[in-house]
Amino acid sequence: MHIDWAALGQVFGVSLVVTVGLVGIFTLGIVGTSPRTGGSADSGTGASALARSGAYACFALCAAAVGYGIYLIVA
Repeated sequence: MHIDWAALGQVFGVSLVVTVGLVGIFTLGIVGTSPRTGGSADSGTGASALARSGAYACFALCAAAVGYGIYLIVA
């Protein structure tokens, strides 16, 4: 039996990078939707709306990556 170690290393490297990236993007989404508890009196709704829309974009990116992975497995 012959094991192609270079291909195995590439698969490991790509899966590690994609996993860490998806977890990071999902974490940004969680942080963007978390309620703000600050002492700032001038915290308007503009920053909160921007953070929430950015969080939804992060969640959409995660869903797209998962959908693409399923597409690669099924096809």
